[in-house]
Amino acid sequence: MNEAALMSEIPDWFWKAVETESKTGSVEVDDVDICYRSWSEPGSPGLLFVHGHNAHSRWWDFIAPKYREDYQVVALDLSGMGDSDHRDNYSSDLFAAEIVAVADANQMPEDTIVVAHSFGGVMSMRTFASHPSRFKGLILVDSGVKHADDEKPQDVERWSKPKVYPSPEVARSRFRLQPPQQCENEYLVQYIARHSVDAIAYGFVWKFDEELDSRMQYTGDRFEDLKSLTGNCALIYGQDSKSFGPKSVAYMQELQPALEVYGIKDAQHHLFLDQPIAFMNQLSAILDRW
Repeated sequence: MNEAALMSEIPDWFWKAVETESKTGSVEVDDVDICYRSWSEPGSPGLLFVHGHNAHSRWWDFIAPKYREDYQVVALDLSGMGDSDHRDNYSSDLFAAEIVAVADANQMPEDTIVVAHSFGGVMSMRTFASHPSRFKGLILVDSGVKHADDEKPQDVERWSKPKVYPSPEVARSRFRLQPPQQCENEYLVQYIARHSVDAIAYGFVWKFDEELDSRMQYTGDRFEDLKSLTGNCALIYGQDSKSFGPKSVAYMQELQPALEVYGIKDAQHHLFLDQPIAFMNQLSAILDRW
């Protein structure tokens, strides 16, 4: 699809969202600057968005502004991703510390609700387990604890130099969702791709740390982390997701009987790209009830 055709298909609600003014800031966690974006000031209940693996806060640009009138809305870049610094070593507990530090730096109250996608959801469960009184509730987005039948073996680590592209346009053309999936809302994919590229002295690279996986230590126990949740908790999943099938949904409910579960039709793992309106409607319904 050429650019003119793509532009003609972009709905007005998207432009209204991404053109909403936001502020940027950072907080230091274990000698690393963690960046964040905020759309509203302290004083309202908090709503903190956490992105997935190799993603960044701008994945939420067309979602988060919807809630700025009723909530203090913030989204962060976990270390090694987005505009935050990279680390020599990463861990679940370090990511948990980053999530809490961003909430504290923005003076977000204890009734803050965390909305976390994929990898970010697992790190958020660790956050809730290690800081049980800091937040009010957790909404997992196609994330949590998988049934063994949904677990896929990790790819063998391939050591290679980071890919360097001659221009941002070439880099964006190589952008792919992970895990791989098609998305009919190409304008959303292109928006994310545009904000995923960084300039260096001799070209353009992806913002995420390509060595993050090899430097990552999964601390804590995700099964126990899910079971230990004491506040409000919910799972929104894509009904066509290859990451979270019915077995994983049922398994998570066994581990955490208080878990509310909501499926989005015609949506895969990146459900808020596949069905952004349905996702926001479901998220709003949960927030209103909580």
